[in-house]
Amino acid sequence: MRSSHRLLLVIVFLLGLFVLFEALGIRAQFNLQALQALILMHPVAGLLLFTLLFALGNLIQIPGWVFLAAAVLALGRFYGGIVTYVAACVSCIATYVTISYLGGNALRELNSPLAQRLLNGLDRRPLTSIIILRMLFQTVPALNYTLALSGVRFRSYLLGTLLGLPLPIALYCVFFDYLAILLNIAH
Repeated sequence: MRSSHRLLLVIVFLLGLFVLFEALGIRAQFNLQALQALILMHPVAGLLLFTLLFALGNLIQIPGWVFLAAAVLALGRFYGGIVTYVAACVSCIATYVTISYLGGNALRELNSPLAQRLLNGLDRRPLTSIIILRMLFQTVPALNYTLALSGVRFRSYLLGTLLGLPLPIALYCVFFDYLAILLNIAH
């Protein structure tokens, strides 16, 4: 299958998923209160569902900070951070597997000097590049899609994700915890 067809397949899949969840009103259910209630619902089932929704949310363009804020407000900055880190890693892995399955390494096959220059930079230092990208953009869906379609090896993607997410998640945990205290929102 040509790269343009693979990219089109990925776009149609993501757009279809987005439209379906928007039309069914499910996308609106990804909010702080609902996610907090889910986390607190049951110690194991709630966290597993939270992780599943984080992965699904990443595919339908729900920002990761919503999940992080819900976890911090429900569990506090330490446990909320740990839960978010695990859920974010699972989410990134699920996105990589799904998008690379559908799109392969379609970005490598593009006839674009800019794309090739960016991919060459990623090839020279894949782990370092992914760590830095994760520190800057965390779980932004566009980053996940791009890395999955870039042909970067799963091992580099996984290690870069595992090593790049802790610092920004920790900083956001402190921020959301401080904000909860400031706004007098108990956790």
